[in-house]
Amino acid sequence: MKHRCLLLAALLAQAAAQAQDVQRITITGSAVPRSPSVAGFGDEPLARVPLSATVIDQRQLQDAGIASLGDITRLDAGFTDAYNAPGYWNQVAVRGYTLDNRYNYRRDGLPINAETVIAQANKQSLEVLKGTSGVQAGTSSPGGLLNLVVKRPRERMRDAGLAWTQSGTFEASADVGERTGAFGWRVNASGARLDPQLRASRGERWLAAGAIDYRLDGGTFIEFEAEASRQSQPSTPGFSLLGSLLPDARRIDPRINLNNQAWTLPVVLAGRTGSLRVTQPLAASVDQPLDLVVHAMRQRLTSDDRIAFPFGCSAENAFDRYCSDGSFDFYDFRSDGERRTSDALDVSLRGQTQLAGLKHQFHAGVLFTRHEARFGGQAFNFVGTGTIDGLSAVPPDPTLFDGNSNRNERSTEWHLQDAITLSPEWSVWAGLRHTRLNRRSVVTDGSLPTDYRQSFSTPWFALAYAVDPGAQLYASAGQGIESEVVPNRSFYANTGQPLPALKSRQVELGFKQAMATLDWRVALFDIRRPTSNDFHTDDGAPAAGDCTDADPCARRTDGAARHRGLELEGEWQLGGLSLRGSAMWLRARREDSADAALNGLKPTNVPARSVKLQAAYNVRAVPGLAWVGFITHEGERMVLPDNSVATPGWTRVDIGVRYTQRLGAQTLVWRLGVDNLADHRAWQEAPFQFGHAYLYPLAPRTWHASVLASF
Repeated sequence: MKHRCLLLAALLAQAAAQAQDVQRITITGSAVPRSPSVAGFGDEPLARVPLSATVIDQRQLQDAGIASLGDITRLDAGFTDAYNAPGYWNQVAVRGYTLDNRYNYRRDGLPINAETVIAQANKQSLEVLKGTSGVQAGTSSPGGLLNLVVKRPRERMRDAGLAWTQSGTFEASADVGERTGAFGWRVNASGARLDPQLRASRGERWLAAGAIDYRLDGGTFIEFEAEASRQSQPSTPGFSLLGSLLPDARRIDPRINLNNQAWTLPVVLAGRTGSLRVTQPLAASVDQPLDLVVHAMRQRLTSDDRIAFPFGCSAENAFDRYCSDGSFDFYDFRSDGERRTSDALDVSLRGQTQLAGLKHQFHAGVLFTRHEARFGGQAFNFVGTGTIDGLSAVPPDPTLFDGNSNRNERSTEWHLQDAITLSPEWSVWAGLRHTRLNRRSVVTDGSLPTDYRQSFSTPWFALAYAVDPGAQLYASAGQGIESEVVPNRSFYANTGQPLPALKSRQVELGFKQAMATLDWRVALFDIRRPTSNDFHTDDGAPAAGDCTDADPCARRTDGAARHRGLELEGEWQLGGLSLRGSAMWLRARREDSADAALNGLKPTNVPARSVKLQAAYNVRAVPGLAWVGFITHEGERMVLPDNSVATPGWTRVDIGVRYTQRLGAQTLVWRLGVDNLADHRAWQEAPFQFGHAYLYPLAPRTWHASVLASF
């Protein structure tokens, strides 16, 4: 595989000598005229903001044939898979920390719940802030924030697209809109029949979305948008260890879906979201503008979560892996009628001013949020024994036997961010967010209620020095918060009790430089995140997961997970050749645990190194034709928490071609690509979920094609 990668790089470099027209495939760094809204610093260019962020635009997703949020891990070394089961909602890790689907996702800057499939057809771009995010979020995982930027009205457009993915997935889409005077509108719609190479995975999905805006006299700008989406598709459980052995991925058919019983039902994920944003200029001065922004949003999600679920091996008394002979325990899991509602209202002032002779660009306001989750009974019933060849048949048992936890949460977050220009070279960046949190939960049968309140402040500070107009050196330090409650389980002596707020801390040193043909960035980071662990109440010894009603445990804060690393990113253009690359080296370790056996261990499912390369080459002899290529490499991942088993690293090559055809006033963009060109077999990720080690293989060689017509 290394020889193939070197050959591809050599061919691209040789082709550059004959290139002429420049055609980028990425939009990051200085290519973005405004800072991502997830950064919170308004109009400041991303190249000047002293933090690490990545912007992925719609064209980049189309060139890579990406249709789900989880596949963005191919495009940036800082992103890795964190339990991306096909047919289910995606989970992504940034800098080795898994983003929390309830708290680390934003939609045009407002918090949303990502426990659903997020439709892409009406999204203009994806923004990822890397590192602790306490200045932008009240509570969140320290990996960063992912913000979805919704398509808004612009000048007249009429786009229609068709796409195909092997074996028989077809999707049609439309994107139309227009602006007439002060009024603009835009409508997006898409529908797909899902029939991937993965067996027993047929389904469907659709999206309908619209956006309008209107500018009133006096500069008042009103924006409204709404979307509805639904996906119905069986999900896919992972493979696992066979006893103490890691199965050879080359001998596993990646098309097998272990969730293939005759009674298997699809996971149904549906959502409706709408937002209203009003921007009122309070001062029209060019030097000291001031805007009042009121932004409100509601999101309603419903889901039916069902699966024939492989879990453990009772025959060998091992419940974190499959049996050594390739069999496993089969369970019928069902949780229908799940409902999740999120409301957000942000009222803020943003602008520029002169104070004490210094320029300030500020953003200050208050964010009110409310989250509710409502569930019914659920089934998780043993129904027999399965085998990894996917040929076992077991009977269903949908009997509801267990409750779930209904949740309510309210928060108020006061936030202030300020970019202060001290001189043409020096600038100071600061932010502070104060959060007041109220969370309640109760089991669906009315038992084990919890109710707690917490308040905390999360500061962030950075100092930046402009080496020259195109280069900047910076240092930053910030904090983030996670709020954890002991689970409502009878074997905890402190069941339902909140732990002290878990405060993460990050220090980052970075350098950015933008030149005529090369943009590059480097960042050194150090993140320390507190962790919790279970201890027996009688002797205070670590519990190692063996808590019982007869021998209860207490959960408490116990040491930290520390991630230190180096990130490199660069974009280079030479004639018609455009290259982008990123690399991350990560040292992630457990520290300061009372259980000495844990200290020094690596986290599961987190590669220590990751390299992602993308290239586009405009063919001189055929105007409009461009070759595109992607190389993804990730290192080994730990399968078990004790680090006794690891998956080998892997490398994957994807290639494609894009042809832009102009027919008078119309434009056709044709795309053809193949993912995993060499049909390489490897374990793509190894999530340790629900106390169980799972293994997901690389998808087999897959062809995809599309055409986009603009009228």
